Amino acid sequence: MTGDQLGNLAYIGLMLAVIGGYFFLNNRLSMNKTLQYAAIWVLIFIGGIAAFGLWEDIKRGTPSQTVFTDQGQIEVPRSSDGHYYLTISVNAVPIRFVVDTGATDIVMSHSDAEKIGLDLDNLTYFGRAMTANGEVRTAPVRLDSLSVGPIVDRNMSAWVNEGEMSTSLLGMAYLQRFDRIEISGGQLILTR
Repeated sequence: MTGDQLGNLAYIGLMLAVIGGYFFLNNRLSMNKTLQYAAIWVLIFIGGIAAFGLWEDIKRGTPSQTVFTDQGQIEVPRSSDGHYYLTISVNAVPIRFVVDTGATDIVMSHSDAEKIGLDLDNLTYFGRAMTANGEVRTAPVRLDSLSVGPIVDRNMSAWVNEGEMSTSLLGMAYLQRFDRIEISGGQLILTR
């Protein structure tokens, strides 16, 4: 627990003690009824704490599945952080990408590159890329296959980023393979 969390817990405990003391002093004669009310309020309070603590998990539960329609479209709902995430099977391993129209290429994080079986020890980082965090070195790689449902692309070039990345980037090198890219009604729609 962090110091802020301990402070919040102490504050909540003090508030409960004050409220409990007030009820106890005002209802000394009907203690049984007071205890029933106190039990109800404790349960309500515990429920509120549980909902607050689980809020981030509840927010993450928003739909993030890709929907394939009969018209040859891939529909990707906007995530709660405002980005669009697309899970693509790379070399038969599902990898979650953030769709980045500002990125030129497909850029893999170290952990994702390792998941798909690339030998990170033998990569040559001779490329350079400008990111929001400054310049990073990159290594070129070949991806045997990228598949999203029925759509399969083979022998795609990509880069492995030497710097820290939480999510791999799906840039224009892949997105330009689609006939149409559209954002409408909170959905990213890719049409081939």
